[in-house]
Amino acid sequence: MTEENRIYITQLEISDVPWHRLTTAYGRATDFPTHFETLSRMDDMEAVKNALYALTTNMEHQSTLWHATPFGMIFLSRILAAALEKSGENPVAHFLAGELLDFFACILQCFRDGDEMEHAEPLPLFSDMLKEEYLWSEEYNEEEDEMRYEEEEVFPDDLFYSFYYYAWQAVLAYGELWEQQKTGEFSTEIDEIWAML
Repeated sequence: MTEENRIYITQLEISDVPWHRLTTAYGRATDFPTHFETLSRMDDMEAVKNALYALTTNMEHQSTLWHATPFGMIFLSRILAAALEKSGENPVAHFLAGELLDFFACILQCFRDGDEMEHAEPLPLFSDMLKEEYLWSEEYNEEEDEMRYEEEEVFPDDLFYSFYYYAWQAVLAYGELWEQQKTGEFSTEIDEIWAML
């Protein structure tokens, strides 16, 4: 990982990302910030389950990752670190840590599977994925989005592979943090994820 990408990943703020212009499996990532906030609070099991479901089903579908996925992984990585830290005394955090570890294993497997196939080089910088040429329209129009999906090259090859490459990089940037917290029942899952990195 380049130092420039590491700094970008670790310093990115939710407000820096134009979520409403990033694709997901079922539309746009407009509601992602609200879901991250719900997960970060870790104070309502039902709300956390609903937010987690909304995020994970939109970030990965049948091993396909989306434009919002690598950015989502940055914030889920931070949330996982907090959930692991609180998991001993907070049952919601404990639940969330286990679910996120499973999801991270899924994302990393998607990356590994994609990496074994022939693919373009990723964009040089994580931040390149937010260049204007790659963002979808400012105003959401379902019909226009559907028409864009019918184009032969919805995503340029280097951008599409970057969804996978930088999702992996986002997890990698926080791997050592979880490695330091691998006590108790999550140590096996953390070891498995560490091995996939």
